[in-house]
Amino acid sequence: MKKLFVLLAVTGLMLLTHGCLLMHSVSYEINVDEKGGGTAIVTVDDIRSDALNSAELDQDKKTLFEFLYKSNDFISQMKDDGKNITSRKLFVEDGKLNGEIHFDFDSIRNVEGIVYEKPFYYLTLSEGDSVISTNGEVIKTDDYKRILWDNSIKVLKFRMFSDSVESGNLTGMAQYFKQ
Repeated sequence: MKKLFVLLAVTGLMLLTHGCLLMHSVSYEINVDEKGGGTAIVTVDDIRSDALNSAELDQDKKTLFEFLYKSNDFISQMKDDGKNITSRKLFVEDGKLNGEIHFDFDSIRNVEGIVYEKPFYYLTLSEGDSVISTNGEVIKTDDYKRILWDNSIKVLKFRMFSDSVESGNLTGMAQYFKQ
């Protein structure tokens, strides 16, 4: 996962998996309050493994289903990053495993490094990051991309492409999910 945004996205979900779990895209819906804090919903679409053998696949399943989905250690780690997880879930939709977490934050900077400088919120991304959609404005330079939201917008939304998961070498994780 070479993109800086993806390393930060999903509040560390994919970073903690040693690069073996991939996803197609990640979406954010961030509700900002007057004090600079708020709530966020992060959704990841089509979680897959790039494991090359059964031992790696077993480790990916353990990381996803036991650590990220169920453990209190993950919640503690995210709290240390300024994200108080209030709920998390995995769900299958159209045969693909997706995930969603809800969290509260005290500073907008704790949400992927979004910055507030009157009168704008902005998120700086690398030049190679792909913004699928946003309710903000995407500004491109030679060195970076930036999503810019006027401070009159109280719900910041964006969706980013993460990885191509169409490769026949990836294993869909939906088949292993037990609700």
